[in-house]
Amino acid sequence: MSFKDYYNKDVRKKMTETLVLKNPMEVPRPLKVVINVGAGEAVSSKGVLEKIQEQLSVIAGQKAVITNAHKSISAFKIRKGLAIGVKVTLRGERMYSFLEKMIKVVIPRLKDFRGISPTSVDQNGNLNIGFPEQIIFPEIEFDKIDKIRGLEVTVVTDAKNHDKGRKLFEIMGIPFKK
Repeated sequence: MSFKDYYNKDVRKKMTETLVLKNPMEVPRPLKVVINVGAGEAVSSKGVLEKIQEQLSVIAGQKAVITNAHKSISAFKIRKGLAIGVKVTLRGERMYSFLEKMIKVVIPRLKDFRGISPTSVDQNGNLNIGFPEQIIFPEIEFDKIDKIRGLEVTVVTDAKNHDKGRKLFEIMGIPFKK
């Protein structure tokens, strides 16, 4: 059974019972997953963004795009329009397969893991997780990386508040700190 089927059958049913929702369309659902890597070192090093883009594309199963700075920051030697990051947005079937991989494979591989902080869910019900290194993803081969970099994962939902978003992620299987 795919993770999307699991969500539609089990998670939606549990959410309806837990939150006492009358309309099935009220049940919060994940809308998209955004994976982001900020690379300030790209200012001084050439070819860094292409390597990050390649690794992120392997992790996500979809081509990543290079992002540009929106404004200049002189303290970091960043000019407006300079390429400084890489991101990929997943929707639909790829989103559900990434969520399954993140919950069942990646999070259990974290060292000294004691659960995700409840404050990782914002007031709009979206989850933000930062991973300290990209090598915890099973697709990345340790021998082929040039440097260990962190990445941020944001799961955007249509939950109306923090409590509904957190309950959705708990039922989906994300371990929160007690």
